Amino acid sequence: MDTKAFPASRKLRRPDRCDRIALVLQGGGALGAYQAGVYQALNEAGLEPDWISGVSIGGINAAIIAGNKVEERLEALSEFWRRITDRALLVQTPDGDIFKQWRNAYSAMTTLFQGQPGFFEPHKISPWLLPAGAKDATSYYDTAPLRQTLTEVIDFDYLNTKAVRFSVGAVNVQSGNFVYFDNRHDTIIPEHVMASAALPPGLPMVKIGTDYFWDGGVVSNTPLQHLLAQDDNLNSLVFQVDLFSARGPLPRTIQDVMGREKDIVYSSRTRQVTDMFARLQRWKQRAYEALVKVPDGDLSDEQREMRDKLADLPQATILQMIYQRKIYESNARDYEFSADSMHEHWQSGLEDTRRTLARKDWLTIPPQGVGIIAHDVHRDYEKSA
Repeated sequence: MDTKAFPASRKLRRPDRCDRIALVLQGGGALGAYQAGVYQALNEAGLEPDWISGVSIGGINAAIIAGNKVEERLEALSEFWRRITDRALLVQTPDGDIFKQWRNAYSAMTTLFQGQPGFFEPHKISPWLLPAGAKDATSYYDTAPLRQTLTEVIDFDYLNTKAVRFSVGAVNVQSGNFVYFDNRHDTIIPEHVMASAALPPGLPMVKIGTDYFWDGGVVSNTPLQHLLAQDDNLNSLVFQVDLFSARGPLPRTIQDVMGREKDIVYSSRTRQVTDMFARLQRWKQRAYEALVKVPDGDLSDEQREMRDKLADLPQATILQMIYQRKIYESNARDYEFSADSMHEHWQSGLEDTRRTLARKDWLTIPPQGVGIIAHDVHRDYEKSA
């Protein structure tokens, strides 16, 4: 990865009336290197996030960014992705889509049988051969290597200073409830990050206190709703980085079907979430307009408090960036961890974000009363190009 410093003359100024820059990272396994490229572009442009939230691999990336000082973040991200893709497969891949398909297929099969260095390794005995209740009976891999890696690339003491707000989503295995571990009210430890990335049945559930947790993507693959549901009046510029696209071509093969199903299951439904909160914002505005017409003396203390709070509703601009699948990538792309693919994903995120930041009109906060404006970056860019 090219992580050299960006010229100071190219730094961007935080948009007017922007109280919070948020980085929201979806889950997607090996595709998460795309998010590292997105962050690099934000870092070099001087747009450091105030709140970083993620699920699964997005939660890991979020923890690395929030768990390091600004000048150390890119190095830490680079080290993490170097470690977990540090396996020699082929000396060199010949040019051409078919050869890249072969490389990716070989890489994915290697991951299935051998795990990934610094991330997960297969249990010595298959869970199918173990009795109920045995330690390794509920997953195929051990994530002890991931815990060690996290402790070496994340400064958890710094993360818990709350210099940057951090939150990560997971699901309680027994209750089925989605929960957020948030450094605003939780002391974050490696297990919180591991829990968000514990995708069953491959990776084991993680015990925190008396409860057990799985990957938050089982319920919701993006924490955008958590951010928009905050009861505050902070205007936000949100970079929503997705790794699966809800839109896609009609499948033509059984492999296409498997890949398309994965896209639909794990896509973030960002438009649905933003539409819901936009409607809620409009109703709040109508409630305020009704309350200001009532004489102050006819309002209860609670109604006056509500009126005053509704007078300053927050505005948000959401830039939804979605990884664009390469034509030679299969349905195994989320567990294809070759170093070549990692570099391709990282570079894609870097280039997409640099191009996005060049559109200054997309970075502005909406006028008061508008509520939420969302840009589907790739589709909007195509329409405006």
